Amino acid sequence: MQHAVIERTPTATPARTGVPSGEVFATQINLSGRRRFTSQRVVLYAVLAARGTPDAAQVAQDALTLFCDAHHTLVQGLKDAGDQASPALREAYFGPPKGDRVISGFIELAQRVLHGIEAGWRHQLPVLLDELVASTTPLLATLNSITSLYEQEARNHAKQVERHLHGAMDEIKSISKQAQVVAVNARIVAARAGSAGREFALVASELISITSGIDTILATTLPRSA
Repeated sequence: MQHAVIERTPTATPARTGVPSGEVFATQINLSGRRRFTSQRVVLYAVLAARGTPDAAQVAQDALTLFCDAHHTLVQGLKDAGDQASPALREAYFGPPKGDRVISGFIELAQRVLHGIEAGWRHQLPVLLDELVASTTPLLATLNSITSLYEQEARNHAKQVERHLHGAMDEIKSISKQAQVVAVNARIVAARAGSAGREFALVASELISITSGIDTILATTLPRSA
């Protein structure tokens, strides 16, 4: 296995556009979950590689690269968000929980283990492997906690979008009702005007048709807001 300092594969990070979209939250949850999976894969195949299992070292190296890519993307996205970043996530990574330090420590330790396997270290490798295995419990606790925060952020975002949507629909519904009143009054005026009001009556009828269509769409889209 050819070992070197891990080069992260360029990964697109969401542009800073204020409040993240649902797609961004889904990507963050996916990447955070990927860290949990690949971290366990790194440890498992590192142990197998130390026992001489063919190709295990390369599998561990590939898993570590994926782990690093996911972590780098998430942390960079948090930094790029600036003031828009979630305070809870910022605290989890850089506050007292020291999530970023725990994760970065695992990466450094895994790199040393893989390098030791490649170099054939006989005395130091068993100690490093024990450290790597022991690190999995605090690492998983950190990853699970952070993943839960991403999931909570996504739920909060979905609720906020739903509230905004209901608010917008309520405004449209109010405007539609006002337009219906105007249209009905216009038809009455047009009827009183006789033949001179025919064209005006057609416009009023069309307006009523449009507002009725809006009401149908609102009822279909948000039946609970009716």
